[in-house]
Amino acid sequence: MIEKPSFEPRFLLPKYWLTWLSVGLLYTISWLPYRWQLGMGRGLGRLLYRFLPRRAKIARRNLELCFPHMSAADIEQLVRKNMQNTGIAFFETGMAWWWPDWRIRRKLHVHGVEHLQAAQKDGKGVLLLLFHFLSLEVHARLHGFVKPAVGLYRPHNNAVMEYLQTLGRGRSNKYMIPRTDVKSMLQALNQGEIAGYLPDQDYGRKRTVFAPLFEVKQASTTTGTLLFAANANCAVLPVTCFRRDDGTGYDMTYYPEFENFPTGDNVADVTRVNRMIEFAIQQRPEQYMWIHRRFKTRPNADDPSLYDG
Repeated sequence: MIEKPSFEPRFLLPKYWLTWLSVGLLYTISWLPYRWQLGMGRGLGRLLYRFLPRRAKIARRNLELCFPHMSAADIEQLVRKNMQNTGIAFFETGMAWWWPDWRIRRKLHVHGVEHLQAAQKDGKGVLLLLFHFLSLEVHARLHGFVKPAVGLYRPHNNAVMEYLQTLGRGRSNKYMIPRTDVKSMLQALNQGEIAGYLPDQDYGRKRTVFAPLFEVKQASTTTGTLLFAANANCAVLPVTCFRRDDGTGYDMTYYPEFENFPTGDNVADVTRVNRMIEFAIQQRPEQYMWIHRRFKTRPNADDPSLYDG
């Protein structure tokens, strides 16, 4: 469990000066008008598309695998839009970490909150399924205005960035739990907390089964969702957060609790989770994090890679 961090004198060592310079620049930019930052993000994304071809290639390949009937021209257009949204996400980090409550709260548009309230009515914890959309940092900040939560996260290797991200993500929420600390996550759920969990990336072979995701029939899918749902007194329900195209903020939508979950059939249960992931992505595919090699783990270690190079 990571409580609110404290500043340490070692953060001022020369090896962190470049980090502070970069963070200071982002902090300064974060005070610019929201629409300006969206425009800057799209511009940065165009540069990423041109100068980070490997990431664009991964996004392109993921889209080809998931949507094989989509034309090459449509896929390329979606890759360009996705890279622009990736650029916007960079500036959204500054908004999520440093904007005052009054400024970011007015960007929040909530739907389906009755599902969250119903899931909590008996004092149960809530395992909140989030997905890797590019506005995830903003999503975490905005959720705290509805109901403060705890979340799993990957500690940063840079001590200053670890300090800043933990502080930023705790602005409107409770505390963070390292993603390997299963015991603390279960404890939080059993204490009636809302705990965010991301089940939509390729985490390798540990605690996974292979289940369909879009047109990929055997995608490595974590069983972590089932572990928490089976061993904690909690409800499981999904939530999405999409950036509005008109620049008026974000739509955060809660969906009904998964009933009769888990069933004990791991493949069927994670397939159900994957179907929810598909539903979310189909709403705003350009805002999803396609630059992750989602299908890098194959059913057999000697199966050929789905990615070239």
